[in-house]
Amino acid sequence: MSGSIKTYIAVFLLSLFPAAAESQQAAPDLVLLDGKIFTSDAGHPYVQALAIRGERITATGDSATIRALAGPHTKQIDLGGRTVISGINDAHVHLSISPPNRVDLEFKSLDPDWTEVKAAVAAAVLKAPKGTFIYGQIAWKIFRDLAVNRDTLDQLAPNNPIILYPFTGHAWIVNSAALVRLGIREDQPDPLGGRYERSPDGRLTGVIREYALETVWRNLSNQTSEADALKELRETFSAAVKWGITTIQDMENDMPPDRCIALLEKMPVPIRVRVIRMPGTTPAGRDIQEGRPVPRSSNPLITVSGTKWVLDGTPLEGTFAPRNDPGTLEYFQLHEQLTFPQTELAAMLQETLRDHDQLLLHVSGSPAAAAMLSAMQSAGGAQVWASQRVRFEHGDGLTPDLIPRVKEMGIIVVRNPSHGAGPDLHGVFERIKAQPLRSLLAAGIPVAFGSDGLPNPYLNIMFASLDPNRPSEAITREQAVIAYTLTSAYAEFAEKDKGSLEPSKLADLAVLSQDIFTVDASDLPKTESVLTMVGGKIVYDGKVLPLQ
Repeated sequence: MSGSIKTYIAVFLLSLFPAAAESQQAAPDLVLLDGKIFTSDAGHPYVQALAIRGERITATGDSATIRALAGPHTKQIDLGGRTVISGINDAHVHLSISPPNRVDLEFKSLDPDWTEVKAAVAAAVLKAPKGTFIYGQIAWKIFRDLAVNRDTLDQLAPNNPIILYPFTGHAWIVNSAALVRLGIREDQPDPLGGRYERSPDGRLTGVIREYALETVWRNLSNQTSEADALKELRETFSAAVKWGITTIQDMENDMPPDRCIALLEKMPVPIRVRVIRMPGTTPAGRDIQEGRPVPRSSNPLITVSGTKWVLDGTPLEGTFAPRNDPGTLEYFQLHEQLTFPQTELAAMLQETLRDHDQLLLHVSGSPAAAAMLSAMQSAGGAQVWASQRVRFEHGDGLTPDLIPRVKEMGIIVVRNPSHGAGPDLHGVFERIKAQPLRSLLAAGIPVAFGSDGLPNPYLNIMFASLDPNRPSEAITREQAVIAYTLTSAYAEFAEKDKGSLEPSKLADLAVLSQDIFTVDASDLPKTESVLTMVGGKIVYDGKVLPLQ
């Protein structure tokens, strides 16, 4: 064959496959070498090195192979044996904004009693200017104590709005000054799925529950200036990149989606943010129009998709159970009241099919899980729902009898490991076989992780790999990282683009300060990222690694 014919054939082939030829010839922009790279890909869980061009990974393998791909302009980072993981995708976050200069109550115990709360409020009033919000995180003792109400809080702090909130966040106890600041009238009607509790004479007690809090959160965030909101959001993102978090999935209850997007577009957002609609309710019903049409962002890192509804509360509050109800945590986990009637569950399913929108559901107790599974069965069963990726957020009350049904319907369970880390002196979860983790994975159910509170992902990985209350449900650290990366991406229909460190996927990754797969469990929460990348761009540099 003559040289001219060979040249013609080569040019012809290049014209047919220009992209392939370019990818073969183009050197990477950056290579990471000599590391312990956990890919989250079960077929090749560990590699030494990877190459990045533009925003995507182009190759993975041993250091010699990847080094050979480098060109004269390729930057190189010697990892020095450091551990690298795909960027953490926190699948359950609540971006929040609140008025500045709030004063937080200081308690000596995690479950303070009324004596301790009174002392803390008295101390806070001395340093809080008139009108400044006073916040206090409480637990079981205070929430069950009927002596703690609007009137007793008024006696302690008549000039400061006080908010006492259980760590679960599904009920507040406030005083009169707070009711005024939050825009709650004495004749405020209950919204669907929510309640403003009243004394026998019809007067507000200061206890606000479930969907009634949605109005309160919105009113509170509306009192936060744009400057203060942006400052708080910047701090949130700054902490995220230092932990190697590259995506958050935000259940937006503090703000309507359009306001959230408007704020995010006024700041340099360093990571991917999925904003999830979390509409409120009115006395007339659910507000299904909020966030419609779905707002769009000019920033490709910001997307809006999915709709979340809260089907029950938590066992601490028992949804709408009386505060002095003698029911135990164990009882409420198995008998917790729903926020919505069954007809609303059926309507939610119709809406998600009509709108081609992912459905996310707060499901804490067993009754809510069972009710929604029955609604899905009635609305077409697995044939309709197995591919829809409906999400159960939390899934704490999934007992063994429910797990096969969850698997059949293709449900993704988004667990929050810190929820299973609280003191369980009576072995509640072991007795009722609730708060599953290993059992879900063994059944083939996708399990993603979200913080929903404690944002440190390595603290949550520690809890998942130890499972203090149910050690039999502990999983490996590798499984925990996959839940926090690849399965979290699957939970937002993004597993083809991110969640694992494989060729063609986005270069979202974190180089860690220590090997999270081998360090002592107690040291896991000390982990930080020394280098965080989103789409091949460095968004956090701890100035630890040399860049050549």
